[in-house]
Amino acid sequence: MKQGIYTIADHFRLAKDIYKLTLLGDTSAFTAPGQFVNIKIDGFYLRRPMSVHHYDKNTFSVIYKVVGDGTRALSRLERGSTLDLLTGLGNGFDSSKSGEKPVLIGGGSGIPPLYQLCLQLKNEGKKPSVILGFNTEADMFCIDEFARIAYEVRVCTADGSFGESGFVTDVLKTMTDYTYFYACGPEAMLHAVYEGTAVSGQLSFEERMGCGFGACMGCSCKTKYGNKRICVDGPVLEKEEIIW
Repeated sequence: MKQGIYTIADHFRLAKDIYKLTLLGDTSAFTAPGQFVNIKIDGFYLRRPMSVHHYDKNTFSVIYKVVGDGTRALSRLERGSTLDLLTGLGNGFDSSKSGEKPVLIGGGSGIPPLYQLCLQLKNEGKKPSVILGFNTEADMFCIDEFARIAYEVRVCTADGSFGESGFVTDVLKTMTDYTYFYACGPEAMLHAVYEGTAVSGQLSFEERMGCGFGACMGCSCKTKYGNKRICVDGPVLEKEEIIW
């Protein structure tokens, strides 16, 4: 984990209440796709945890949804503004277990961290397929980005306004030729994926966090190996260790 001051290089709206924030600064604390950052927003006591969408040597991006006063204040910041961040938080995904044809399953705000993972899997010579789930067509983002790097991209909407009608698990039921899964999204979605897959996989959990580095114990969850803190022992957990 590192703390630093980062400069906003780009910041714009992607979809309804969805924004992409690109920051310039030290990215050396990132070691795996699926890690997150904790952003300090002026006027708010608690930092806001956000999964990393993509990173390189000098910049990284997050994609977030405006859900309250804190993220609304963040959405108003312009290029050149600076932010105090904790970076390199969490454990991230392990791509070594994927096999030849992994499937990446993302729902809503759980989609962004899967992009860096998809890119890494492709660079490792794998053939990642991607399932992206949204509530409506107005909520969609990043489809073209995934289409440029994934072996296959399937999009579904809960209301049927775009792509396949239904949920990510409905699409998953039609797929049989995958070796492993990676999933990120609401807990109900993760539970449904867990129940609907016969292969092994990794699930990234979204939790409210008080500190983001394990001190407050506010994001603990039960596993077969005892309580784990989503912020430091997660957010990624193995399918086999989870107790629902």
